[in-house]
Amino acid sequence: MQTLAVICLFGLVILGSLLVAPRRATLGGFFSGADLAGRAPGLWVLVLSQVTTWIFARSLMNSAILGYFYGIWGTLAYATYYGSFLTGGFIVGRLRAGGAGSVQDWLGARFGATGNACYNLVIALRLLSEVFANLLVVGLIFAAVLPGTGLAREASILVVAALGLAYSAWGGLSAALRTDVLQMLVFLAVFAAALVALILSPGFEIGAVLTAPGTAGAWNGQVLLLVALLQVFSYPAHDPVMMDRGFIADPDTTRKSFLHAFWISVLCIIGFGFFGIQAGLVGAKYEGELIGTWAGMFPPWLFTALLVSLLISALSTLDSALSSAARLVVEELRLGARSLLAGRAAMVGFMALGAALTLWGNQTLFDAVAVSGTASMFLTPVLLVGLVMGRRVALWSYLVAFVAAMAGAATYFARETAWAAAVLPVGHKYEQLLAICVAVLVLGFAAVLTGARRA
Repeated sequence: MQTLAVICLFGLVILGSLLVAPRRATLGGFFSGADLAGRAPGLWVLVLSQVTTWIFARSLMNSAILGYFYGIWGTLAYATYYGSFLTGGFIVGRLRAGGAGSVQDWLGARFGATGNACYNLVIALRLLSEVFANLLVVGLIFAAVLPGTGLAREASILVVAALGLAYSAWGGLSAALRTDVLQMLVFLAVFAAALVALILSPGFEIGAVLTAPGTAGAWNGQVLLLVALLQVFSYPAHDPVMMDRGFIADPDTTRKSFLHAFWISVLCIIGFGFFGIQAGLVGAKYEGELIGTWAGMFPPWLFTALLVSLLISALSTLDSALSSAARLVVEELRLGARSLLAGRAAMVGFMALGAALTLWGNQTLFDAVAVSGTASMFLTPVLLVGLVMGRRVALWSYLVAFVAAMAGAATYFARETAWAAAVLPVGHKYEQLLAICVAVLVLGFAAVLTGARRA
């Protein structure tokens, strides 16, 4: 019965998404999110779209898992990444004030094709990780609700990938914006019901949750909080989903959308983290990315609500990642004519590759955030010195910062290999990540400040 409820509820959300997607596709709607009359999205369409594309399934699971292991510090560390709405809004405002229509516009004017190539490589990897990680959560959920069914994980990944691709490829960014509103409203209703039920449940004490050290102690959560603070300035600039939404409405609407998205998303992330913290407090055994843990902790309806909210968030991120992938391939890389066919082909390519990586068997969730966040850190000195301070930064400085960040991301990803272990300090992986982030920033700022001159 529970399995049927999950499938039916999620099926209704998919059906609703197909129904609210635009019936006609235009170039302006596909790539820029305009409606059929050519109007830009309004404030709350933009807010709900920003939130639902960042409150995605991987983030919800990460918040809960970090809360389970590191208590409130783990959840706060992950919530700190959502300060990206504040730093991202600031970056977008400065870019638009200078006449840039995208991050690539600004980088291209200063570093040419080479500068844009470095940036586009990072955001292509980011988009691919979005597709991979959200399909991974879909697979984990259906493997949990259909135990003993041989191909439940693989079949669910392929079905959700195909259905998400169907309406995304039809309407592009305009479809993503319209379906994001529906999906976010359903998510908020389901999640609010689950959170209220958790808070009112016997044994839940808000004081205990807010002071919980987690099952593995608070220290590594505190370390991760420092990592998030170091990455939060550059993190939004390498997220094309957020950046794309920073240039499609007027500046005042855009500024307000980033502020509202910040507080809504932080509350959602902390609230979802409570489920992981509570699991640690009651001594529940960790299994199946917490999905198996929750199955034994909560009544069936609450467990179903949690799974449905995760599935909705996965679907809402997939369509936005695909629309950004189409824009990247067609408008930035110019690998095809600015046409619906070229945009749809780009979507198919990204979805196929992301699904293939998921089916390949990788099960790592937070590492995708850590690696892409580290790779983005070359933008911190470049944007602070070049955009905020108004200095001209030499191309060689930009490239040194880029190589340092990519080397740092590769080292963290390969931390268990002999060569990486030889250069990393002995300690927990988050302590190693903190050391990498500090090194990347020191090298990046040294190079950028050395090569900077007055504009």
